[in-house]
Amino acid sequence: MGTSRFDRRPPERDSTRINEKIRVSEVRLIDELGEQKGIVDTKEALSYARERDLDLVEVSSGSKPPVCRVLDYSKYKYEQEQKAKAARKHQQQINVREIKLRPRIADHDYETKKGHVERFLRGQDKVKVTIMFRGREMSHPEQGRVLLERLFEDLSDISIIEQPPMQEGRNMTMLLGPSKGASKPQSDESPPDAPESSD
Repeated sequence: MGTSRFDRRPPERDSTRINEKIRVSEVRLIDELGEQKGIVDTKEALSYARERDLDLVEVSSGSKPPVCRVLDYSKYKYEQEQKAKAARKHQQQINVREIKLRPRIADHDYETKKGHVERFLRGQDKVKVTIMFRGREMSHPEQGRVLLERLFEDLSDISIIEQPPMQEGRNMTMLLGPSKGASKPQSDESPPDAPESSD
């Protein structure tokens, strides 16, 4: 079958009735300024629109008689498409980022990676944190778990665990999502590059 696998609806012919496609005898007319003109003969409404080089567009077919507006249909359609696009964009905001760590990561590298995770969470993205084990490290998976738990503890004010640490072959992964605190502005209490105090 020729339907797209991304969109299962039939190809959408524009079902809006405009100009000659409006086949009722009378319509409730709204002029180009948005003013109600009352119920008028459809032919009269059509010639009113033509005189202004505009279209007669049915905007509410459920009413009796249908409500029609006088407007530039191509501009109206473009604006409707932009609104629909903006609504779709708004729904698809969340991305999943990935950060990879080694079980025996140096403190400086850990702080850098933690900074990346924090930035992604504050940007309202989810973060898949992957610990990569090599060779003998495979025999100490608890090191990876401890590291993931440490990362979550360090970022617990802005993150939630969406998937707890899970072993997948040579990797261990955890999925963090932004909590409500992630959208708050960062406080100035601890500068990101402050050197750690040695005990």
